[in-house]
Amino acid sequence: MKIGIVLYPTFGGSGVVATELGKSLANLGHEIHFISYNQPVRLDALNDRLRYHEVSVSDYPLFDYTPYELVLTSKLIEVAKYEQLDILHVHYAIPHASAAYMAKKILDEEGVQIPYITTLHGTDITLVGRDKSFEPVITFAINQSDAVTAVSESLRQDTFKHFDIKNDIEVIPNFVDMNLYDSIECGGLRQRYAPLNEVVISHVSNFRKVKRVEDVVNVFFNIKDKMPAKLLLVGDGPERSNIEKMCRERGDCGCIVFLGKLKNPRSVLKISDLFLLTSEHESFGLSALEAMACGVPVISTNTGGLPEVNKNGVSGFTSGIGDIEEMTEHALHILSNEEVHNQFKRNAYAIAKSFDIDEIVPQYLSLYQEVQKSYRIKVKSPL
Repeated sequence: MKIGIVLYPTFGGSGVVATELGKSLANLGHEIHFISYNQPVRLDALNDRLRYHEVSVSDYPLFDYTPYELVLTSKLIEVAKYEQLDILHVHYAIPHASAAYMAKKILDEEGVQIPYITTLHGTDITLVGRDKSFEPVITFAINQSDAVTAVSESLRQDTFKHFDIKNDIEVIPNFVDMNLYDSIECGGLRQRYAPLNEVVISHVSNFRKVKRVEDVVNVFFNIKDKMPAKLLLVGDGPERSNIEKMCRERGDCGCIVFLGKLKNPRSVLKISDLFLLTSEHESFGLSALEAMACGVPVISTNTGGLPEVNKNGVSGFTSGIGDIEEMTEHALHILSNEEVHNQFKRNAYAIAKSFDIDEIVPQYLSLYQEVQKSYRIKVKSPL
């Protein structure tokens, strides 16, 4: 099967999942065409079954803002036609779903039929998509999709709640490749960051306000008041300067390490004793799942899809947004007893295995085949 995957190429969860999905499908013998404005950060190698098509955006004096959606539409038409794609899979509704719809209609005029699947990842629905200036277009593009998936039941319900969706939405969760996590080599990484065998706490995000990284730091300092600890922060973003200011005001910056944007944070997670995710909203919580795949217990909020990933009292604990005191209590409960800590580690790993890529990719393949079959029937028998 020849599959076009449209994605954002950045460090966000939607781009990571879309890239790993394509790579896995290529390993199964399918031909994958990634379409975006930059090569995806997790696409570290190309081969005969993995292709990348750049959406080239030019600045024109006529436009105050470059019309990326139109340029993307043209690229989708080009790739679908000349690479003879069987299906388009667009990740993130804005503007990928609407661009796919326009491309589909233009191709149809040229006698080329191609269905498209839209996967909803989170902020395209819970934040950006609820803007009134976007809502009608997003509702239309989702309803016109030949199939729609969401990465969690929570996101599925949010979509139905906030949009007038007539289409069915199938939940296919995000995933991890457990083989990659089982084979991680950390070398002397833990000794480098925790030379005195301090407890290692980690957090991975894009440092936006919704991630509430200040709560991570406050929970960490509460832990550090009880035991020697280090905090490893992976990522970057608009809130980083505020976090650095918190450290300076506390006068204890040496225990917090800013690692910046890492293409692959697995080795950092592997040396961690606990993972903190204090977000105001997470439609899934891929970083929490990645930590669990390393056998790391998770302390998180109970918002969005997080309870579907981090099982309260099993793989870690979930708390209300901003409940620093309870998060601290839960963290100390796990870290203060080696036997308890080891049980949570085993539980976290076991739950992560249920999200293994080998369990999830067949669900996408089944959906592709179902969509292709129904679309062929629809094209042959128009109303």
